[in-house]
Amino acid sequence: MKASLLDYILRNRLPVTIFVAAASFIITFFASRAERDGVGYTPDQPINYSHRLHAGEMQIDCQYCHVAVEKSRYAMVPAVATCMNCHTIAKKDSPEIIKLTEYYNNGKTLKWKRIHKVPDYAYFNHSVHVNKGIECESCHGEIKQMEKVGQMNSFTMRSCLSCHRNSHERLPYIDDVQRGPEYCYTCHR
Repeated sequence: MKASLLDYILRNRLPVTIFVAAASFIITFFASRAERDGVGYTPDQPINYSHRLHAGEMQIDCQYCHVAVEKSRYAMVPAVATCMNCHTIAKKDSPEIIKLTEYYNNGKTLKWKRIHKVPDYAYFNHSVHVNKGIECESCHGEIKQMEKVGQMNSFTMRSCLSCHRNSHERLPYIDDVQRGPEYCYTCHR
């Protein structure tokens, strides 16, 4: 009887268990890979905001809205009050500005959907890159031409290392560009 039970397990249960384990591994691998890459992610935002108009046509510097990026690890999303610096006067009757004004008047925070994100296990500091003269477009794509912002470039380890190793090719606008660091603890702390 013990031989038949063992035979049953080896013939029926073991292949199913191996299949389930392999399928779980493969699905998890590809799902997490897609999540980390994020290229093409272009969510609808609570307010339609045109970078093409503001950063492109009007040539408003990125740092006007994304304050402290030269001092901070993060490129902060602007507070509603920043938008209202102009929109208490400009285009007040536009439907999107009316929504913005309601947020402002009610003291509500505008919950933008985050687009660009490095994995939680990786450390990234905007200020280091900005202070080296690296333009926002090098990582974020042609923001000044985007009506609706989406992630245009990959933020995987491979992408970052490619730029660090080939900075002279990827950042030709910087005189005397240096290679970025490649040691693990630069990003993994």
